[in-house]
Amino acid sequence: MSDNLYLAYDYPLLGAFWTMMWIFLWILWFVLLFRVIGDVFRDDSLSGWAKTGWTFFVIITPFLGIFVYLIARGRDMGKREQQAARARQDALDAYIRQTAGGTGTGGHTDELAKLSELKSKGDLTEAEFQHAKEKVLTS
Repeated sequence: MSDNLYLAYDYPLLGAFWTMMWIFLWILWFVLLFRVIGDVFRDDSLSGWAKTGWTFFVIITPFLGIFVYLIARGRDMGKREQQAARARQDALDAYIRQTAGGTGTGGHTDELAKLSELKSKGDLTEAEFQHAKEKVLTS
């Protein structure tokens, strides 16, 4: 066998700390890279050439590109992200309103709710409820 036997205690605690720090910084840099590139493409005020330039700058000179972007345009990154989240929420709300009470189904929904309420009060039997429900759904 080999004369050199490496055990876990041969790797000092400070070395483990530095390794973990570099891994953390590497992951942090990738997160910043994706956030910056996402912000570049999310911004509607930038032209296609400006988006190409920023993307090229960030990819070719990664650290400098990200730092320059954060200094030049970092202040409005949060505002753009909030606007995008608000737009997604508005689109979802509009979709839910359209699906739940859209044209042609709003009346059906109200009628079915009334029928269900009448059935729960005991004014309608199960057979009457099913017949009325089929009539509402087929009309």
